[in-house]
Order: sequence, then C-alpha cells, then structure tokens
Amino acid sequence: MDESEVIDVVTEQGAARVELDTPQGPPRLLLVLTHGSAGTVAAPDLLAVRTAALGLGAAVARVTQPFRLAGRRAPGSAARQDDAWTEIVTGLRKERFPGLPLIQGGRSNGARVACRTAGAVGAEAVVALAFPLHPPGRPERSRVEELRGAGVDVLVVNGDRDAFGVPEESDAARLVVLPGEGHDLNKNPARVGGVVAEWLLGRMQ
Repeated sequence: MDESEVIDVVTEQGAARVELDTPQGPPRLLLVLTHGSAGTVAAPDLLAVRTAALGLGAAVARVTQPFRLAGRRAPGSAARQDDAWTEIVTGLRKERFPGLPLIQGGRSNGARVACRTAGAVGAEAVVALAFPLHPPGRPERSRVEELRGAGVDVLVVNGDRDAFGVPEESDAARLVVLPGEGHDLNKNPARVGGVVAEWLLGRMQ
C-alpha cells in the first residue's frame, strides 16, 4: 500500500508544506510538483500525475509554497519564490532521498518555477503543465525564455484552448497539446496523468 505523509518545512521565505506519497518498495525516482499562483496541490491534473507516477514506482512530493500557505494568491518576487523552492527541494532530497533521480514540475506558475530552478536543484527533467506562455491577450509578453532556459528536457502539456497560449514544439523536448482543454486541464485529468506517465516511463527504461 502506498504511504502518505505531510511534512512542514520552514524556509527563509516562510513556512511551506510537503505532501509526500511513496510507493510500495524502494522508489525509483523523486517527482516534486507544485501549484499555480492561486491554486492548490489538489488540482485535478496534479492529482492525476501523482497517481500515475506512483504507479511507476516514483515518490511524489506536492509542495505548497510559502506564499500560498500564507493565504496569498500572488507569488511575489520570482527570486524569492525560486529561493524558497530551491531550499525546499534541496532539503527534501538531502534528508529523505539522497542520490535518487529528481524530476520536478508544476502547473502554470509552478511550471515556470520548475523551469527556472531546474539547474539549481539538479533536476534531470521538468514536467510543465499548462505552461503560461504569456498573460491572456498579451502575446508580446512571452515567457518562452524560461522554458527554453531550463537546461534539461521539458515535457509541456497544454490545452488547445489555453488563454495563456501554447508553446511551439521547438520550445521543449516534448509538447503535448490536448484538444478541448483550457488552462485548468480539468476536463480529462487522467489523460494528463497518462501523458506524463508515458514520458516518465520512457526516461526510466
């Protein structure tokens, strides 16, 4: 039976929370996920990815960042957000999963954080769900350089109706665009989990 645990973490940017699920037997990799700006780690797509990754033998940590645990909907400074994330993930690996391969990701703003910090935490790859290419209606304010600058392979899963835009295939190692899905990716979360599981399995073989 899979095991679940809640871990409270104190960072220099405030308190955070890690909801950790571990598989039966020794985990094969650590997948760390986080929420969007105003969302939670109970988002349907994140839960679907958790379930799918556990089925592959991954340990899955869903992180509520300090700004959300404090009740704020806006993440504030990207530098402070990235510092907190790096502290959380580095500590989790050191204390619980030393030497285990790390893949990190998140949805929307969380995908941006995962891309920006991949190198700092030693992630082998990034899962970017609903990567917000630009603010709605503002394509000139592209964030594509965060995606391209991750320095590792990035899987992007976006809906074709996402008001935040959809990256190009050349912007990531793999781009999957799901028909009928918007930014929430909540019409068929199991499909999102399946896409991520297929990609993870290919990396684990």
